[in-house]
Amino acid sequence: MNRITRTLALAAFAGLGLGATAYTAPVQAREVVVVTTRVAPPPPRFERVPPPRVGYVWAPGYWRWNGSRHVWAGGYWVRARPGYRWAPPRWEHRGPGWRYHGGGWVR
Repeated sequence: MNRITRTLALAAFAGLGLGATAYTAPVQAREVVVVTTRVAPPPPRFERVPPPRVGYVWAPGYWRWNGSRHVWAGGYWVRARPGYRWAPPRWEHRGPGWRYHGGGWVR
């Protein structure tokens, strides 16, 4: 190899090495969707909770907003996470409207 080729190869190799060390993998993203409406959600519906399931937690149903009205979403099983508790979805009265907070795992 001549001197110019060797210099270019060394520069390319160093650039790749720097690029690889500068790269940091993205942190697991959490989708944040903010839903607000001026229409209050109806009272929760009664749901019969099914028999316990090993390794799962029952997430009760909730009212979701479909863009024009509240629609009931029935309860469902969520795989348990040791060290966490399930926080169900909820609506919060804020100012003149209502804001939806999705359910999820909380330490």
